[in-house]
Amino acid sequence: MMKENIRVLLSEAEVDARIQEVADMINRDYAGKNVHLICILKGGVFFTCELAKRITVPVSMDFMSVSSYGDDTKSSGIVKIVKDLDQPLEGKNVLIVEDIIDSGRTLSYLLEILKGRNPSDIRLCTLLDKPERRVKQVKVDYCCFNIPDEFVVGYGLDYAQKYRNLPYIGVVEFEED
Repeated sequence: MMKENIRVLLSEAEVDARIQEVADMINRDYAGKNVHLICILKGGVFFTCELAKRITVPVSMDFMSVSSYGDDTKSSGIVKIVKDLDQPLEGKNVLIVEDIIDSGRTLSYLLEILKGRNPSDIRLCTLLDKPERRVKQVKVDYCCFNIPDEFVVGYGLDYAQKYRNLPYIGVVEFEED
């Protein structure tokens, strides 16, 4: 039997402070405009809510769920839309909000689909980025943290649906029981 331990990688205070810094950048970049946040479920929901609370320009939101993992810790590379958007994107300033980007496969696929819906602008914001895992290049406009290639949980990120509710970013470490 394997026991799971969670080691703190980024504290709640570090995450909070950095989300505020990124929100300030977004507020500057979108000054005088509306921003339409697309939260990528399920992992992106905690980050999207925290980010949205700090954005001072007019915000609208929609949700999309895509799947490329299953219960494994490595991306399968096969992407399917589980829940599509409720609203059209035409003419909107779209900001996709993701919990984590690693291979880039999912986001690359998603960006192609969403660009085809004619937003006036489309940008990408992520809580965590693992650039050395990149298989497909995607332009990340706003990134809170670049992290090493470790399996992380908390702030919406899960391991087999557990640990999403942790208020910090932790690393899952396994040991024999």
